[in-house]
Amino acid sequence: QVQLVESGGGLVQAGGSLRLSCAASGCTFSSPVMGWFRQAPGKEREFVAAIRWSSTSTSYADSVKGRFILSRDSAKNTVYLQMNSLKPEDTAVYYCAARRDSFVATGPQDYDYWGQGTQVTVSS
Repeated sequence: QVQLVESGGGLVQAGGSLRLSCAASGCTFSSPVMGWFRQAPGKEREFVAAIRWSSTSTSYADSVKGRFILSRDSAKNTVYLQMNSLKPEDTAVYYCAARRDSFVATGPQDYDYWGQGTQVTVSS
């Protein structure tokens, strides 16, 4: 059974940084894509970033490009989302997701497994 557990959310002032972690267990597929999505109140879940586990190639939403960095530690089965220069509009619940297919996708419907989410609040 695949489990994704996020951690690292919290409250930060605008311009600050946070690092989210997503620990994966039970993944038997060989080369998944790990993604981060976020959902603000009253809005749809949106793509933030994704990484191909095998190649470490990454993809980012335009809104976070240059500010967020996605990486992974294969020994720990963990992906990290380093979020810098945070803005109030980054406030949302952030979800980690896993996709069995090895090609990056940006739609929530393309991901097979989800974590429970972690709240990120950026104050102005």
